[in-house]
Amino acid sequence: MKKGIIFDMDGTMFDTESIYQKGWELMAHRYGQVYDPEFQIAACGTTGETMIRIVNEYYPGIDAENFIKDCSEWVEEQVKIELPEKPGLHEILDYVKEKEWKMAVASGSKKEIILHNLKKAGISDLFDAVASGYEVENGKPAPDVFLLAAARLNLEPGECYVIEDGANGVRAAVAAGCDTIMVPDIIKPDDEMRNISLAVCDSLLDVMKIF
Repeated sequence: MKKGIIFDMDGTMFDTESIYQKGWELMAHRYGQVYDPEFQIAACGTTGETMIRIVNEYYPGIDAENFIKDCSEWVEEQVKIELPEKPGLHEILDYVKEKEWKMAVASGSKKEIILHNLKKAGISDLFDAVASGYEVENGKPAPDVFLLAAARLNLEPGECYVIEDGANGVRAAVAAGCDTIMVPDIIKPDDEMRNISLAVCDSLLDVMKIF
């Protein structure tokens, strides 16, 4: 029996992957690189050494840590101005609240950014826990951030649903032992995603039909 639900944030709750895309493209130009659209797909949801490795693969020779830092800071400034929400966000949160499930956010973003976004959207009080990829040793696709989120909810991973938009996030949630529902954003589901996910839904509104 499920007792909790863990949401990814970027691309799942908020339409911020498009902002990241602009940020990565801007930074590539600033660092004298030709922007590769495949980079964002590879990097989506990752943090730490995993993201650094991906930057080095796509843009060898640049300062990967500063590249990531500069993009993150640019995105942070943009979401202070506007934070577009994904369709059905408030509806699914109200639905989960009525079911009395515990709720958490597990995101590759910094914890202060997660908290800022929840507050800006007026939904902070609905969540029982937050877990950031910066708090764990291994970022997605490793399961660490979802294991941390489940632990902070005082639940076993198997007692939790996870809602994710990205392939790395889906892999991470499945590896953690959570029933995972993919709501694709910039990354379209392939056979792997369909096989390992509990379901693939077009929107957060469609996720409620699974429950």
